[in-house]
Amino acid sequence: MLDKNQIAQRIAKEVRDGYYVNLGIGIPTLVANYVRDDIEVEFQSENGVLGMGPFPFEGEEDADIINAGKQTITTLPGASFFDSAMSFGMIRGQHVDLTILGAMEVSENGDIANWKIPGKMVKGMGGAMDLVASADNIIVAMMHTNRAGASKVLKQCSLPLTGVGCVKKIVTNLAVMEVTNDGFKLLERAPGVTVEAIKQATDGHLIIEGEIPEMSF
Repeated sequence: MLDKNQIAQRIAKEVRDGYYVNLGIGIPTLVANYVRDDIEVEFQSENGVLGMGPFPFEGEEDADIINAGKQTITTLPGASFFDSAMSFGMIRGQHVDLTILGAMEVSENGDIANWKIPGKMVKGMGGAMDLVASADNIIVAMMHTNRAGASKVLKQCSLPLTGVGCVKKIVTNLAVMEVTNDGFKLLERAPGVTVEAIKQATDGHLIIEGEIPEMSF
């Protein structure tokens, strides 16, 4: 199974030259560490940063430069800072080519639940609602199962929804899956993970066509 950094490394392969990319909180923030050096990508953070770079080395952090998850970040030459109104204008205006989000649950028709567990205190939905409502290309980075071993890749989400029918692709610690009209289409499996293990960990309908290759990084 993959760890969080390997999930981010695999998602980095989905980033194309010239993309403007929004990175959500959690695993998605790691993607900036693994983008190829031969392409130009602008990472946007909803708290008002365009041009994020990799995480800083220990001892080189600047507490005034953070991402939406309040983690210290670096910025690339030409980076800019702006207020939340400008940031969400970019998002709502559909100027972001790719949005990478974490999730608690994803359903087989592309619904996403990633903001609230009933009974637990939360600060609010934050920018996730705007991101899922405005983005055409959403990739989810998540663990395939929860700590109890129950699937997070479901027929139908049990948690309050953030967005409906918006997720295009999922990368978990077990697999890469595309959301289709017929369910989750298995594209790749993590090194050493069998198709049978992925089937057992997936509650939603899983489409398996031909030989499923292992992920490459």
